Amino acid sequence: MLQHETRTIDLGIEGMTCASCVSRVEKRLGRIEGVEAEVNLATEKARVSFPSTTSIDDLLEAVRAAGYTARMPTAEEASTPTTGDSQAGAASAAASDPLMTRFVISAVLTAPVVVLSMAPALQFTYWQWLSLVLAAPVVVWGGWPFHRTAAANLGRGSLSMDTLVSLGTLTAFAWSLWSLFFGTAGMPGMTHEWSFGVRGAPGGDIYLEVAAGVITVLLLGRVLEARSKRRAGQSLRTLLELAPREVTVLRGEGSEPREERVPIATLRPGDRFVVRPGERIAADGIVALGEAGVDESMLTGEPAPVDVQPGSTVTAATIVHGGRLVVAAERVGADTRLAQIARLVEDAQLGKSRAQRLADRISAVFVPIVIALAVATAIVWVATGSPAEQAITAAVAVLVIACPCALGLATPMAVLVGTGRGAERGILITGPDALDRAGAVDTILLDKTGTLTTGRMSLTGVTTVAGSVGTESAAALALAAALERGSEHPIARAIVVGADAAAPGWRGAQVSDFRAHAGLGVTGVVDDVAAAAGRPAFLVELGYRMPVSLEQRAAASDDTQVAVGEDGEVVALIEVGDRLRDGARATVDRLRALGLRPALVTGDAERPAARVAATLGIDEVHAGVSPEGKLEIVRREQADGRRVAMVGDGVNDAAALAAADLGIAMGGGTDAAASASDLALTRDEPGAIADAISLARATLGTIKGNLFWAFAYNVAAIPLAAAGVLNPMIAGAAMAFSSVFVVLNSLRLRRA
Repeated sequence: MLQHETRTIDLGIEGMTCASCVSRVEKRLGRIEGVEAEVNLATEKARVSFPSTTSIDDLLEAVRAAGYTARMPTAEEASTPTTGDSQAGAASAAASDPLMTRFVISAVLTAPVVVLSMAPALQFTYWQWLSLVLAAPVVVWGGWPFHRTAAANLGRGSLSMDTLVSLGTLTAFAWSLWSLFFGTAGMPGMTHEWSFGVRGAPGGDIYLEVAAGVITVLLLGRVLEARSKRRAGQSLRTLLELAPREVTVLRGEGSEPREERVPIATLRPGDRFVVRPGERIAADGIVALGEAGVDESMLTGEPAPVDVQPGSTVTAATIVHGGRLVVAAERVGADTRLAQIARLVEDAQLGKSRAQRLADRISAVFVPIVIALAVATAIVWVATGSPAEQAITAAVAVLVIACPCALGLATPMAVLVGTGRGAERGILITGPDALDRAGAVDTILLDKTGTLTTGRMSLTGVTTVAGSVGTESAAALALAAALERGSEHPIARAIVVGADAAAPGWRGAQVSDFRAHAGLGVTGVVDDVAAAAGRPAFLVELGYRMPVSLEQRAAASDDTQVAVGEDGEVVALIEVGDRLRDGARATVDRLRALGLRPALVTGDAERPAARVAATLGIDEVHAGVSPEGKLEIVRREQADGRRVAMVGDGVNDAAALAAADLGIAMGGGTDAAASASDLALTRDEPGAIADAISLARATLGTIKGNLFWAFAYNVAAIPLAAAGVLNPMIAGAAMAFSSVFVVLNSLRLRRA
């Protein structure tokens, strides 16, 4: 059998508004033999794998046939995984501004129409003509997105909720025009008569408030969707922004090459570049000169810097502390590990199944049934001898009362109240998709550093030769702080902070002959006494004698140890590490009470990870895990049939957060983690995790309740409208009441 080469490209897709659009594009592309497609609504891209026998024009034509437009990525987009997303995100932001303008103008015009229609006391002479002037732009211009989509779907032989919105609002508007120009509704002194049934004189009522109100309410839902979508595409852009914009490259040969500051895009493999303390490394490479500590927390999540020297490998976007490095670039641009993590995030978002809204799923059956009922109503009325005008009035009543105003409010109103309440409690919810997933998760993977622990180096203990923790330990801490006071290294800062609390008089010490040994420690003379602080092995190498008791303590500790010596003797061992957050154990217990199975996933070593897990009562531990490993654990759990929530705070968690069924980013974490997540916590404490899941589930329950009662209302009211018990005006009022119910039910979340 002849095998054809398979290619993969990312197409930009324009015009998608909901999950049904994603499904339609995927199905249309999938009809081409050998083509597989995954469409990402957030980034407005489709990743398409296709055989060599299929041309790109065939793919573009398939997307056009589905009712959308497609474009090929530019050369710049193809070379960097995050660039295309930045442009997609910018396009989404640009698109949302006109949508907001459309909603605001429609709301301003609709408000007086609704007030005049619902308050007979305010209906002055010719008020109905003012209502027409105000409502017409809303129905035609404000509702254009719905009319356009409905027409496009009709051309493809499919129906959606947009079809019902367009048909109902246009029918109500057209009937109002007929009543104004050919009936009696345009006469001076016309008022709405609050009577039931359709057997009165036809042509005397208008339904402009119904047409304009439905459009405005549903535009609000579209605005909320656009905001959620724009935020979902932010994760890849924030990853890209971690890389430095410029790099100092060494040019020329010899003993003194010149330094030249150049844009990062010009860096090539083999170039040597300089990284000074506090700067980010520009590319993956090998240290050629210098020694320093490198903060790799964006990859490992661990706060303790890693010491590097000539021959050590370093990673782009990590931060150098305590020394100057010259690095030989190996992988640059799209080939760096940072770019690979960005690609993992993008792939995870593409592979995530975005839950289609319940209203959209039901509408596949609901919409054609309503249209059929409206047509059947008119036919039955005419067949039973009723005037054609009354038959049309009854049919309009069916369409009006079935207009999904309450359905349009059901999700966005609950999301609006739920997200507002969440913001008050330090919880940011992206939208209904996140809520849908929060209700289904049964497993929660917890990152350790920055999530259950503080993520900051702090003093955990001081051990002297005799095991003393009193005056002698304070003196040793003061000695170490005097030596470390000028360093920006995280361990040095932790010692200085600890000394300020335990031995506040240390700052009066006089230090001379100070010398920093990058990655090893410091030496100097403190108050005329030779002293040193650093790695235990470093002090032994300098000739300091290490007591057996301190050797044993160093071997037993899981924290970072700093030996302190004076006059040739190691006098104390200072331990610096990460502390558990307050409330971490209570949070794990609450998560279990919510029906979740907790597991610890960390880049830290086995021993400290096991110790933290035992303290918190977590049985399952995955230690020493890379960013790719965290992603693999998420996918393995999902393959076993579990619905997975992932909690993290760093760049190393971003891909796993994006791939999980529910991603939760801790407060105080990186922007990359927050934008790759579904729930972002601005309250930097573990208790916010359980609060977020509880609030998300409560909001989801409210959405489901709103949808149930909105559909139940339709089921009960449509037969009454078809029987002529309700005229279109009363149907419009009943529809408005259902919307009020949805609003009041949603407001209950303010107490959640």
